[in-house]
Amino acid sequence: MSTPNSATSAIETPVLIVGAGPVGLALAGDLGWRGIACTVIEQSDGAIYQPRQDLVGIRTMEFCRRWGIVGDVEAAPYPRDYPQDNIYIAGDLVNGWEIGRYENPTMDDEIPPPQSPQRRERCPQNMFDPILKKFATSHETVDLRYHHRFRSLQQTEDGLIAEIEDVARQTAIHMTPKFLVGCDGAGSAVRTALGITMQGNPALTYTTNVIFYCAGFEKLHDKRPGYRFIFLTATGTWATIVAINGRDQWRMSIVRSSDHPRELSNEEVHAAIRKAVGIDFHYEILSVVPWTRRGLVAERFRQDRAFLAGDAAHCMSPTGGFGMNTGVGDAVDLSWKFGAVLMGWAGEALLDSYEIERHPVAVRNVTEASGNLARMLLPEDNGAFLEDTAEGNAVRKEVGDRFAERMKREWQTLGIHLGYCYGNSPICAHDGNAAPPDDPAHYIQTTCPGSRAPHVWRADGKSTLDDFGRGFVLLRLGADAPDTEPLAAAARCCKMPLDIVTIEEPAVCDAYQHCLVLVRPDGHVAWRGHGVPPDSARLINLVRGASMVSDSN
Repeated sequence: MSTPNSATSAIETPVLIVGAGPVGLALAGDLGWRGIACTVIEQSDGAIYQPRQDLVGIRTMEFCRRWGIVGDVEAAPYPRDYPQDNIYIAGDLVNGWEIGRYENPTMDDEIPPPQSPQRRERCPQNMFDPILKKFATSHETVDLRYHHRFRSLQQTEDGLIAEIEDVARQTAIHMTPKFLVGCDGAGSAVRTALGITMQGNPALTYTTNVIFYCAGFEKLHDKRPGYRFIFLTATGTWATIVAINGRDQWRMSIVRSSDHPRELSNEEVHAAIRKAVGIDFHYEILSVVPWTRRGLVAERFRQDRAFLAGDAAHCMSPTGGFGMNTGVGDAVDLSWKFGAVLMGWAGEALLDSYEIERHPVAVRNVTEASGNLARMLLPEDNGAFLEDTAEGNAVRKEVGDRFAERMKREWQTLGIHLGYCYGNSPICAHDGNAAPPDDPAHYIQTTCPGSRAPHVWRADGKSTLDDFGRGFVLLRLGADAPDTEPLAAAARCCKMPLDIVTIEEPAVCDAYQHCLVLVRPDGHVAWRGHGVPPDSARLINLVRGASMVSDSN
């Protein structure tokens, strides 16, 4: 590749986002929604040839609700009447046995759980990215540039200098952002430039993803349709086939647990497809991508004014669908804090809370995803597993029951998506009461500081979550809620945006359990109490990062 010409321009931008995948686009969109200018660069043309994400989790959908794009997600081309079952197959698809099935409703039939106004959605990356792009670029403050590559970064006393290559023109651009965020994936050039290392397991498996085209695939076999087929032999799981678009494109993942990467030959890929399906059939291979499944978290998420988010900060197995959704959580956490700093009402320590809050969530989710993978790949020694005999039937029944039971943890994940709590956050006023146990499957709503504020349907048909977003919200709950003017005055003094919302509906009061609950711009509880604290300014300073000393009141 030729060397870029000398710099032809210099561009100032409040926030430079490197990478226009779902996390970078979500960050740009949320910044734009808050009125904050940013520039997004992406070295590719934005086309998605191998969708690496297909589940939009329930918390991400709550953010989509905030952004007004739920309708776009629901209108995505993935057929809403397509079965979402996970099916466990002994042998091959045509001649083998179905030994278990975890039934999931279609997207049309699935209803939100009681704890949320939204439901998860099946919207693969090649459908979701365009939705996020449309949302981000709907804001005049968002400048999205494809075919622009990050080259280097200098951190000076005055700020940042990023060298960017305009690939099409082969010219260098100097950008001088106040903040830079690396959303550029597992091989992050930003992370490398910052000298930040990853910690954990760099190679859980070596996997080859094959996307193939086959119309009428379901007619090849006698199993009821489903979203994912998991294939087992007598020694354990070796592959999966996923309905990537619910119509005629399928993704086969061939899992190898060897100690070194190796690209499969064309013959090996075709042999694997035939082994899984069990017959020769007509199909067209659209793409083949070998990749390494990792369980890694960056040692730190920040260096001065440069930050990491998404896969640049944490790489996890897709088992569970946590990766992109964790990254969107990073984006929303960063966005409101950038906004606070750039608008002038943040304390100096507000940005320090990003890593403190998000690093433990990344470790938690990476650990859970790796556990899901281990449960799926657990080695077996099942002898007669593929024999068409009475003994084979008995072994398949035993293995199927055992496999189905342990796989439930991957499918039942409401607690993972909604239950994380910033229990050690220096910008939450912890009151000494512990949040409910962190259970991957179950989620109990709570106003424990650091937790997501509870959803309750209100009499006007709106969710309590609909009140939260651009600034802080102080909920006055019940007819006897105290006067909140001292808190409002303290917020006005430092220009911190604060809306006061009075609610007397019993269902909301029961869920929130306190007369006053202060909710952050990301929808997490900052403080709760039954009366205004003695020093309102102290509390306001704490939650905006101007004071790192917690106060129970």
